[in-house]
Amino acid sequence: MTDSVRPTVAITGAGGALGQALLRQWHRRGARLIALTSREGGLEVCAGVDPAGGGEGMRQVCWRAGGEADLAPLLEEVDVLVINHGLNVRGRHDAEAVRASLEVNALSGLRLLELYADLVRRRRDDPAFAGRPLPEVWVNTSEAEVQPALSPAYEISKRLLGQLLSLRALELADRVRIRRLVLGPFRSNLNPIGVMDADWVAAQILRQAGWGWNLIIVTINPLTYLTMPLTALGRWLYFRLFAARPAENAAGPPR
Repeated sequence: MTDSVRPTVAITGAGGALGQALLRQWHRRGARLIALTSREGGLEVCAGVDPAGGGEGMRQVCWRAGGEADLAPLLEEVDVLVINHGLNVRGRHDAEAVRASLEVNALSGLRLLELYADLVRRRRDDPAFAGRPLPEVWVNTSEAEVQPALSPAYEISKRLLGQLLSLRALELADRVRIRRLVLGPFRSNLNPIGVMDADWVAAQILRQAGWGWNLIIVTINPLTYLTMPLTALGRWLYFRLFAARPAENAAGPPR
């Protein structure tokens, strides 16, 4: 790729197995990388990616859920934002576990989506971005949207994220291209008994994105390939029928 077409990609949850696998896959495609991680000391290892930053390297930025607004200056230059961070409290269902699950798995992702969509709207008339593809947001909602994950708080928070994503996509689809990542169990710290390899999953994600798919499913469960498209279609129809049309859209595009 040349400098003129090389995308800038920011990935949250970059310290996890899938986050690092996605960094490696994007690196092989020549992307400029921004690794967003909650690890104070940065990433310990990301084989195949030069962590030095600059040029072909990778910038690492430490952040935590709740600090989304602090990322605004960084996201202004991003072409693809991958919302991948998550928290699995497994069987816990106390008040703090539920609160943390909703905050990290659902509300933080929604805030990032809204922040990025607003930044994209502001730069619409910026000549520096003329001719560039529509910015993209990839959201990892996981297979927990439609299948048991053996973690009630995780399932509830991920299903909420999926519902919110479907609802907000009605208004934001003209600003950003939204891709939903529905992933089955892969090996990671969140799921050490996962049966899929994170690097293989990441490669499949980018392959399906290259095919132009917005609903990206990677799992060993054949039922998900049936239930998730039907669920997404059902939500779209329901929200189209009963969600009030925003006044901004009714009056036309912003000037």
